[in-house]
Amino acid sequence: MPLPDKIPALLVLADGTSYRGWSFGATETKIGEVVFNTGMTGYQEVLTDPSYCGQIVIFTYPELGNTGINLEDEESNRPQVQGAIARNICYSPSNWRSTQSLPDYLNRHQIPGIYGVDTRALTRKIRTLGAMNGGISTSILDEGELLEQVLAAPSMAGLNLARQVSTPTVYEWTDATIPGWEFNSESVANGEECFEESFTVVALDFGVKRNILRRLASHGCRVIVVPVDTPAEEILKYNPDGIFLSNGPGDPAAVTEGIETAKTLLQTKKPIFGICMGHQILGHALGAETYKLKFGHRGLNQPAGLQQKVEITSQNHSFAINPDSLPTTMVEISHLNLNDGTVAGLRHKSLPIFSVQYHPEASPGPHDADYLFEQFVQAMRTAR
Repeated sequence: MPLPDKIPALLVLADGTSYRGWSFGATETKIGEVVFNTGMTGYQEVLTDPSYCGQIVIFTYPELGNTGINLEDEESNRPQVQGAIARNICYSPSNWRSTQSLPDYLNRHQIPGIYGVDTRALTRKIRTLGAMNGGISTSILDEGELLEQVLAAPSMAGLNLARQVSTPTVYEWTDATIPGWEFNSESVANGEECFEESFTVVALDFGVKRNILRRLASHGCRVIVVPVDTPAEEILKYNPDGIFLSNGPGDPAAVTEGIETAKTLLQTKKPIFGICMGHQILGHALGAETYKLKFGHRGLNQPAGLQQKVEITSQNHSFAINPDSLPTTMVEISHLNLNDGTVAGLRHKSLPIFSVQYHPEASPGPHDADYLFEQFVQAMRTAR
């Protein structure tokens, strides 16, 4: 297959640094927060994860696109990133499941990418200075002109992006994990459900990943997904056995509607499970505060644990809970990120309420934390 003609592309960061490379994907101009992901695989999961809304992702693994694109690996119905940055790009993928190349996929969805960039140097800059806004363009090749647009863009702090990615309508999710992809689980065998009872779970959607919904369905849950602004009174009309608070993008403190809903749901004493932003929303509902990390955690290899128990986890977040703000009479820390000591999990001391700052559903990714779904089901069973 002949390679396409090279189209020049420009990347400019908010500190004025610029990088020139070649375009892959759409010939567009997009502005977003530049962050890096250290995973060696799973680029399609990253690109379509709603938690990456508003961000331009640097992929530290030097080869991108080798396995192409397939519909089964999408975590939402389209790419959610503002752009992608890579060292090298594959235009001729080799995988039996591939239906499209990565450049063609991004082009179809009007997402720009730039390759030929020294991603190692760029990642080191973000680690040193912190995540910052940047812009990718194929039409604006003047650094000063593109920098003006970058500097005019809002900071990620204070942005309620959950409103952009949440479902506009209520829907029910029934698809379990695809047969053959089943995780090692005592409760699930050969990709088939083996439950004598079913549990109704209402998932408050801040930007939920499809694989979270699959894992809940695989553990015997009937999942009803509701918009971010759904009040607690409407949620309780479904008579749920449990409440799930999903992952999502942006600043959790800005998602005031979700925090207020979570506060009311806490009073019902129903089992509540939160992942990523859901963990942060739960923290706010309990009275804690969050803060923005310097460059965040994004990758498949983040160690998390406590008391000599370690899980290798997939993480993707820009914010963290301030441990000094936690109401220690009600809640305790269940996990720490063992790289930097930030809060990676919470557990209520008397109620069936818990959350984690990582992704136990990650696919591809480590499955060390899949037990959390079983823990949620057990909490609902006990509460009946």
